[in-house]
Amino acid sequence: MSTVDAFQDLIAPLTASLAGRPLDEALAAELNRTHPAGSPLYEAILAACRAGDAAGWICPHEHGGIRYGRVIKPIPALNGFSVDVVDMRDVVGPHHAHPNGEIDLVMPLEGDARFDGQAAGWKVYGPGSAHKPTVTGGRAYVLYLLPEGAIQFTKA
Repeated sequence: MSTVDAFQDLIAPLTASLAGRPLDEALAAELNRTHPAGSPLYEAILAACRAGDAAGWICPHEHGGIRYGRVIKPIPALNGFSVDVVDMRDVVGPHHAHPNGEIDLVMPLEGDARFDGQAAGWKVYGPGSAHKPTVTGGRAYVLYLLPEGAIQFTKA
């Protein structure tokens, strides 16, 4: 998979299943049960991220040791979710808030990488949450699904 359109087609069934759902710990548990690390969807997304990275359309930007990019803006085909991917290695990112929440897929690439303490798998932040995204123990891709693409970078 080497195009944004193919990536969108891969993500669309997932975002359809997430539309209108509360972004909470129950959703994280469900995602980790239905699409855990090593599952077909997890492996397909990881392979697509690797291919897109090699082709230059995933993580085309870099700042502060973090490679990143908004792969897909919020669109109806993805039920209003945007798709961002970051590539982080043992780094603390900029503080930001999630007005509508955030769904993250953590995909370790090197070592025992964890994103905000989460190993390979899903982490969900509810509406109004905020954090400094942190990868420890190695390197990971993190895919972010943001309802309406809403994110607010802060100085906290």
